[in-house]
Amino acid sequence: MRILLLGEYSNVHATLADGLRLLGHHVTVASNGDFWKNYPRDIDLKRRPGKLGGLALMAKVYANLARWRNYDVVQLINPLFVELKAEHIFPIYNYLRRNNGKMILEALGMDWYWVHECTYNKPMRYSDFNIGERIRTDETALQEQHDWLGTTKERLNQYIANDCDEIIAGLYDDYVCYKPYFPQKLHFIPLPIQMPTSITSDFNTPTRVKVFIGISKGRSTYKGTDIMLRAAQDIQKKYPSLMELVKVEGVPFAEYQKLMEGSDAILDQLYSYTPSMNPLLAMSKGIICIGGGEPENYEIIHEHELRPIINVQPTYESVYHELEQLVLHPERIPLLKQQSIEYVRRHHDHIKVAQQYEAIYKRS
Repeated sequence: MRILLLGEYSNVHATLADGLRLLGHHVTVASNGDFWKNYPRDIDLKRRPGKLGGLALMAKVYANLARWRNYDVVQLINPLFVELKAEHIFPIYNYLRRNNGKMILEALGMDWYWVHECTYNKPMRYSDFNIGERIRTDETALQEQHDWLGTTKERLNQYIANDCDEIIAGLYDDYVCYKPYFPQKLHFIPLPIQMPTSITSDFNTPTRVKVFIGISKGRSTYKGTDIMLRAAQDIQKKYPSLMELVKVEGVPFAEYQKLMEGSDAILDQLYSYTPSMNPLLAMSKGIICIGGGEPENYEIIHEHELRPIINVQPTYESVYHELEQLVLHPERIPLLKQQSIEYVRRHHDHIKVAQQYEAIYKRS
């Protein structure tokens, strides 16, 4: 099949493309590399700052449209699959729809269904927009609500979701927000991870636990990284001989991977039920995820044996407690590392994941 993957979210499309190519498909990835993360792509759709940057990107997209025809599958990472205003994406989507085969929408990243459901219907105990019945009021959450609710972005998301052939969610969190609206064409497929060719992780009990945390530019409070960082810093102060903390902020993906190497644990995704791409990548290397590992995460992938994720609730006290227990009981670490690798191999290996996408693409 000829497959066009438009847009990027945390290396999902680039990794999926590698898996699909190994299955014999011709795949083109066109994206902006997910901003500063700079993930690999075949066609660069990065936007330069300012109005002129928008005009230049629009010109580049329209110049490519003639080549974005006659694909068997066109898959969009999100309704905002290019860095243009929503009103400019409608005609691009319609052109792709008319001139290609199956249209797939990924339920990944920020969109109306995620914002609306977590703000009003609250299908999860906590999320980026709610803690129980309480609505979060940090600046980023309020801005996303302003951007998506009652706007052109909302109309675009609903238009594409209703018109496309299939919708694929890669996280339980997104799946549960789309399910009430599209029970027939919604599918869950785990996120794809390329397993490392060799594991460098040390499976001995460490004398000093090395903990890694990555900070997203401008999104620390929204993602809960501020709380996780404060808890980790306090544990490090309390047990300086037992814990080392590595903090990384706003670096490209290739550098991020190098800086992660040799860590025992990663702190990530305080408000998520499930591990996303970065903690899954870490787990594939034998690094323990401290973050989202709720029961629903294991249920949706039918995992009844492995429990490698140290699940935390969205509070400072929970993160502090779990991190302290790990530092004081490092004998747990070798088993959790081994389970982490096996967990990713079972459920997230990019070839296994690509086969699941392939089955959706072939569905009549």
